Parts: sequence; structure tokens; C-alpha cells
Amino acid sequence: MSSSLASRPETAAPPPTGTPYDELRVVPARHPGRWVATAAVAVLLAMALNSLVTNPRWEWDVVGAYLTEESIVRGVWMTIRLTLVTAVLGFALGTVLALMRLSSSPLLQAVSWGYTWVFRSVPLILQLLLWYNLAYLYQTLDLGIPFGPSFVSVETLSLIDKFGAAVLGLGLHQAAYSAEIVRGGILSVDQGQLEAAASLGIPKRRQTSRIVLPQAMRTIVPTAVNEVIGLFKGTSIVYVLALGELFYTVSVIYGRTQRVLPMLLVAAVWYVVLTTVVTVLQYYVERYYARGAVRTLPPTPWQRVRGELGDVLARFGAPRGATR
Repeated sequence: MSSSLASRPETAAPPPTGTPYDELRVVPARHPGRWVATAAVAVLLAMALNSLVTNPRWEWDVVGAYLTEESIVRGVWMTIRLTLVTAVLGFALGTVLALMRLSSSPLLQAVSWGYTWVFRSVPLILQLLLWYNLAYLYQTLDLGIPFGPSFVSVETLSLIDKFGAAVLGLGLHQAAYSAEIVRGGILSVDQGQLEAAASLGIPKRRQTSRIVLPQAMRTIVPTAVNEVIGLFKGTSIVYVLALGELFYTVSVIYGRTQRVLPMLLVAAVWYVVLTTVVTVLQYYVERYYARGAVRTLPPTPWQRVRGELGDVLARFGAPRGATR
């Protein structure tokens, strides 16, 4: 046994001095292609930035003047409201549709599949116009006994205005896509989790809310945030309803002032800001739901900055604790 242990690589003695191993020179790996690509990208980036700064036709002074103009800020707030309301409506209804699709009832499965099929087939702009003209089909909306007398009657035109039509169009359209996102996330959970929960006698509703959905969120969150970002940009399509969101407000201003490109840049800057905020929130939500899947949570951006700064200071002899 002693001879076999001595022959193991981890217990082998180092080579004696004076052998050819002492004459070997360690050469670091070289990556010339990486350096060439980095230099090319740096040059192209510098050229783009130089063009943005030196070309007077961008009219950055006009962009800065209108960026926080009152009507623009109101349009941004309308865009945020539309996105929040339609995202909540879309994902709430989408979750219900996903559970219907996964149920054992053929009727619920058929209704969920039919809803997704119809709302994914019809273009969003047509849905918006249909909801906006709903009063032409139904002058009143009645609340009462099905196929019986009604107790309350409301005029459709007074109930569904521009904002209501935009919420219904965007929200119901989003629900069709959200249903598939949630269904895919639920199907990604290992079947053994449900079998273990059923063997412990946990009720079906509690299995869904406390076992399946928390694990499915790791798959749902990235795609769901992409949909929310798409909603931020998709709200621009409600300009057909003359609703005062960001893009419609910008189009009205450049139609009056003929400053088309600067006003489009104003809209672009605001859309970038809104999507950046959502992206940051996505990082922390993903980090929250990753607690049960990884041993060590990924560092936050601030922790990464502190770590990099500490490494830089350590190279110059400063104590690492100085960055705290």
C-alpha cells in the first residue's frame, strides 16, 4: 500500500534541482486577435462619439431644452401609467390563463388556448381600434342575471375612454403572451417537487403558491421583464388613439416646431432611461429568486465596484479596507 501511495501524482516528490525542468521558461498566452478587435471597436466607438458631439445637426441644445419640458414629462408619466396598469392586468390574467391551460378540464384548456390563439393572431393596432369603437357595437353595458334582467346599465362611451381603450387593448394583448411565459415557467419545475408535496399531503393550492411558482419565477422573470420593456416601447402605438403618451406628445411638438430629429432624440433618451430602471430592478429580482438555486448570491453592481476599486488600491499599496 505504501508503494501505491507514493506513486500517486499528488504525493509525488518534486523534481530535483539541476534537471531540464529548471531551464523551461513560462510564456504567458498571447491573444493578438483580441487586442486587434478591442482596438478596432475602440476606434469605431470614438468615431461615433465624436460624430455625436461635433455634428451640429443633432441640435443637443434643443434636446436639452425639451427633455424636461412640462408636456414631455406629462407624456412620460402617461407612458409609465399605461405600462404599469397593463403589465399588472396582463400578467394577472396571463397567470390565470396558464393555470387554466394546465388544468385537467378540457373546457378550461380549450378556452385558454382559444384566447391565446385569437389575441396573438390579431395585430395590436387593430385591437386598440376595436376597443376604442366598442360603443358602436354595444351602446350600453349591462350588469345582471345572465340571460335575464339587468340591474345596472352604463353607456359604453362614457365607460371606455381613450385611456380605457388603451389599457384593454394592451393588457388583454399582453395576457396572451404572459400566459405562455408563466406556463413555460411552471413546466420548468421538476415533477418530483409536486410528487414530494403530494406525498406530504400538501393541498393543491398551497403546492402552486408556495412550491411551484417561487421556483418557476427563476425562469419567468427574465422573459417577463423583456415583455415589460416591450410594453414601455409598445405604448407608443396608442398614438392612433390620440392619447397623450410620450411618443404622441413628441410628434405633436415636432409637427408644430419642425424640429423632428431633436424631438425624436428626446423620446429616445426617455425610453432609454425607463428601460434602464426596469433592467436594474430585473437584476435585483433575479438575485432574490436565485437564493434557493445558488450557494453564493452574485454581487450587486455596487459590490463589484467596491471590489474592483479595492483591487486597484491594493496594487498601489493602499489597505483594502479603505474602500469601505
